[in-house]
Parts: sequence; C-alpha cells; structure tokens
Amino acid sequence: MLLNSINKQDAQVSSIEQDRLLLEGIAAEEKASVEQLYRQHYYMIQNMVVTNGGSKDDAADLFQETVIVLYEKVKEGKFDLQCLLKTFLYSVARRLWLKRLQQQQRYSAPLPDSPEDTVAVEDEIENHLKQQEAFSIMESAMNKVGEPCKSLLEAYYLQKKHMNVIAQEFGYTNADNAKTQKYKCLVRLKKLFFAQYKNTD
Repeated sequence: MLLNSINKQDAQVSSIEQDRLLLEGIAAEEKASVEQLYRQHYYMIQNMVVTNGGSKDDAADLFQETVIVLYEKVKEGKFDLQCLLKTFLYSVARRLWLKRLQQQQRYSAPLPDSPEDTVAVEDEIENHLKQQEAFSIMESAMNKVGEPCKSLLEAYYLQKKHMNVIAQEFGYTNADNAKTQKYKCLVRLKKLFFAQYKNTD
C-alpha cells in the first residue's frame, strides 16, 4: 500500500514536470504544444460540460476561454504550476462554467474567488473519469447483449415506455411476460458489464 502511494506520488511529480515543459511550449506559442494541450485535455472539459447541462458547442467555447486564462498566466511569466495541469484546467473550466450557469440563473451557490481556487478537484476528476469509463463499458455490454434484449432494455430504460406498450410492440401476451423477459435481459446485461468491468481493474 505504501509502495503504491510512493509510486503514485513519483508519477505525479513526473507528470507535473512534463506539464511544465508543455507550458514552456505554449508560452513560446509552439503550435505542437497547443495541439497537445487540446488532444490531452479537451474531452475531459467536454465531458464535464455535457454532464452538467451544456452542449458540445458550449464545451468548445468554454475550453477556448480556459486556454486563454492559462495562456495569459503563462505569458505573465509568474505562473508556477503546483498541481497537475489537468487539475488546473478542470478547476478553471469548472469555475467558468458555474459562472455561466449562475448568469443564466441555473446555479445559485457562491463561486470561488479566483481560478486558482482549485478546491479538491482531484477526486472529482477521478470520479468523473471513472463514471465515463463505466458508461463506455455499459454501452459495450448493451451492444453485446443481443436482440431482443437490447431493444427491450432501451425501450424501458431510455425511452421510458410502459410495460403494456412494450408487450404490444415486442409481441408478448401481457405486461407480466414482458417484465419477466426484461428481468432476464437485465441479468444478462449485468453479467456482461461486470465481466468487462473486472478486466479494467
């Protein structure tokens, strides 16, 4: 356990050093560094926005704003990165997004005083990435569960159809039979999901 903790800390220090090199490239306005920044961090911000009531277009705008904040700080020459770059970017983007929601009267909690108020977002990022991974595994499991299970589960859980309607559409004699089939499909889906989930540990 202690060894894992030490290894994790070493990896984080190494990552921060890599991030600092990337920031030097951004300060020098190197195209490759800017492209790397987008490649490594854009989808994290997009996922945060989309799962919090925004669109992909909102995410694109927000990432641009976040990069501008980072660029201005780097150009000042006083920016000393003390955490992972993804933590800083996520914190800034989160604050900017909350501010936008507040302006739209969709969020009422007080905002942090400045973008550097990184609060403890490391856990939030980790949870967010785990959630995204779980969604991907569930999508894969749904594709493997086969028909009519896939369509039946989608009809019930995604399209929110009533069992009587599902029974009629899928040719079951009554809602109870459709319910029994849905349960069998759900058991099969769970087996597929957890088999894949264990393989990612």
